Amino acid sequence: MNALVNEFIIKLKKRKIEGSKTTAKLTAEVLRSCISQQRLPQTNQAAALIDTIRAIGEKLIAANPVELAVGNIVRRVLNIIREEDVSLTAAAVGGLGVSAGSDDEDDFRQDDHPGLSATAVAAAARSTLRPPSLQTLLEDLPQSTALPRTSSSGGDSDGKSKSADKNSTSKKLKHNVIEAVNELIQDIATCHEQIAEQAVEHIHHNEVILTLGNSRTVMEFLCAAKEKKRSFRVFVAEGAPRYQGHALGKELAARGLQTTVITDSAVFAVISRVNMVVVGAHAVMANGGVIAPVGMNMVALAAQRHAVPFVVLAGTHKLCPLYPHNPEVLLNELKSPAELLDFGEFSDCLDFGSGSGSTLLHVVNPAFDYVPPNLVSLFITDTGGHNASYVYKLIADYYSADDIVVKQKLIS
Repeated sequence: MNALVNEFIIKLKKRKIEGSKTTAKLTAEVLRSCISQQRLPQTNQAAALIDTIRAIGEKLIAANPVELAVGNIVRRVLNIIREEDVSLTAAAVGGLGVSAGSDDEDDFRQDDHPGLSATAVAAAARSTLRPPSLQTLLEDLPQSTALPRTSSSGGDSDGKSKSADKNSTSKKLKHNVIEAVNELIQDIATCHEQIAEQAVEHIHHNEVILTLGNSRTVMEFLCAAKEKKRSFRVFVAEGAPRYQGHALGKELAARGLQTTVITDSAVFAVISRVNMVVVGAHAVMANGGVIAPVGMNMVALAAQRHAVPFVVLAGTHKLCPLYPHNPEVLLNELKSPAELLDFGEFSDCLDFGSGSGSTLLHVVNPAFDYVPPNLVSLFITDTGGHNASYVYKLIADYYSADDIVVKQKLIS
């Protein structure tokens, strides 16, 4: 398990993994492997699993703080563990019993067990992390509600039964969590397809669409509208200095869309002809703000000035429960100056007169822009379209307030 985590951390540090979708999927797969290999104790199994994922998640987030999708998936998995623990505890409280979901056919019946005491149920509800496991609840039962012994040798059989119950609960928790993580991975893999299905509702005949960057989600969205017999034109800003718009323009043209590539400085000149701006996102913050490729804020301001809808396409794995002002949020990183100027050109800009040979020319090449929520007209996710003011409700559905800060608390 450590080897797998360390290998993934090295890839994150060396920036060998690019793109929020790829990063999110690989993060979920690593955490799934860690969960399957984790040996849980007989008590407080959910808490032990949460501590393990927290420790691993803290390392993964530190490896590449700018890639917020890593922290998003870690928090999603933590929330899954909590929800599955609550589900199992609720099943126990309801007398449904817990089974390992294996070949064992000897499931407990509801009529064979007395109801849990109100004290045990209340103790479960007051738990700040999650309600305790079934075993903890059963241990809190009064002696009168204990299961009757069937023979004089019941002590040994009771001990074996308790051990089997503990193993059963452990297997059931891990099984349910892994199944939920598998569903999360599937949702990440198909998010662009779910978003593309909504294209026909937003793009109409003879419209002009403007986009920036090279987002696969945007490309599939536009191509889905084309397949539905929508006739429209696309303006693609080139996205200097990496010129990702060139690749997107070629791909759209190859798939039959009328495409025009423009310079970034020409956005304001053509925005009056545009009906809608459709862009991708690196991350969507809790306040509805968007972290997107550099130059996006300029496009959003131009769209607002001419009352053009600014639509952001983002899978739910890009929803981040953090705010831009949180100290643990690193909004940007600087790319290599070589993307703007060759290193050989810097030799002409050195100050040899001072004797230090320091350069007189400095190059700043940020990777991302921040678009405030008031500039965003609509978010289209794999769950549908939402206003910026609705983002906090989406985040509440996918994250627990206990997991906003992944870093483990130090016990003094």
